Amino acid sequence: MKILFLVYHGFSEHSGISKKIHYQVKGLKENGYDVRLCYYDFAENGHRCRFVDKEVIGDYGTGAWAAVRQRMDYNCIYDYCVREGIEFVYARCFMNATPWLIRFFKKIHKAGIRAVTEIPTYPYDQEFNRHTKWDMLLGFWLDKCFRRRLYKYMDAMVTFSDAQEIFGQKTINISNGVDFDSTPLHNPQCSALNAPLHLIGVAEVHRWHAFDRVVAGIGEYYSQMSKDEGQRVRTGEQTSGERKDVYFHIVGGVHPFHMKTYFTPLLDKYPFIKDKIIFHGTQFGKQLDDIFNQCQFAIGSLGRHRSGITVIKTLKNREYATRGIPFIYSETDSDFDHQPYVLKAPADETPIDIQKIVDFVQTHQWNPEDIRKTVEHLQWKIQMKKVMDAIFTLQ
Repeated sequence: MKILFLVYHGFSEHSGISKKIHYQVKGLKENGYDVRLCYYDFAENGHRCRFVDKEVIGDYGTGAWAAVRQRMDYNCIYDYCVREGIEFVYARCFMNATPWLIRFFKKIHKAGIRAVTEIPTYPYDQEFNRHTKWDMLLGFWLDKCFRRRLYKYMDAMVTFSDAQEIFGQKTINISNGVDFDSTPLHNPQCSALNAPLHLIGVAEVHRWHAFDRVVAGIGEYYSQMSKDEGQRVRTGEQTSGERKDVYFHIVGGVHPFHMKTYFTPLLDKYPFIKDKIIFHGTQFGKQLDDIFNQCQFAIGSLGRHRSGITVIKTLKNREYATRGIPFIYSETDSDFDHQPYVLKAPADETPIDIQKIVDFVQTHQWNPEDIRKTVEHLQWKIQMKKVMDAIFTLQ
């Protein structure tokens, strides 16, 4: 079967989304399918172009009109599908439902080509608020107006949630996958048993990651440590629970708005922890691996409730497990809720209980290889096979 994997944007070397898409394509190919990757990007001459595996299939030129054309003209993709005998289109939602995209999938449907759209996060309406840029809000409004009409031309929606129906269309439920070949095993430089505890959170930071809850937790942890020390000096009594230095490494871009809104007020409130919170910016390759190996525990999403989401299977949880590092998160994720190397945080705005993490790490030891083995069934080859098996059985 010939498959066109359709995305509506380009790729970035350090983007987790970009890597995920390439892993999905790889997973389909490992199942024996002929897969072509279609995307939109800038050519070397500065033209806005539609590509299939680096081949230009549509050149929109330059300037403002070219930017508009690429959102309206999908004829080059349709012509490619017909010319190349594409039998199945796997599209990744970009919250971009429009009359022109509806027309494209309607033509695909009439041509007998099956199609699904993957919804990376569902529901996603709550991710847009008064702080969202006006152009993104306009795109969201258009999407909200046209998405049900668009998705009626799909054979199904692919989702990482437990939803049985999305925008009036039946779903195929899978998990976000992992790629063992591209993810090195965690190799901690030292055990937290006899060293400071280093935490790591990797993300292009948004409010739903809620890393601010960890910063607040570290602030409260050191405040309590100071109180305990004062009590010990006054009374000679020892407090329960081992106290040690804790550091939080935030790896990934932090928008100035998020820094001002979520982090700066906490660092002002707890000035004594400013050297404990390290913002590394975007890192990848050996630099990222080195930071991981400095740390003993990872931070997943702690604020999905801020977007109205309670059940989700995030890519980050799977990446941490593939590396073999224990971690914490607050949503419901059936792949990990029962795992012994996972801590669950309450889905609210309370500071994270850092002492609980310290005790958890102090009283457990994990082999990274053993953690990785628990996600063997989540490899992209297996997850994408679920999609294809479902497509063949759909009526």
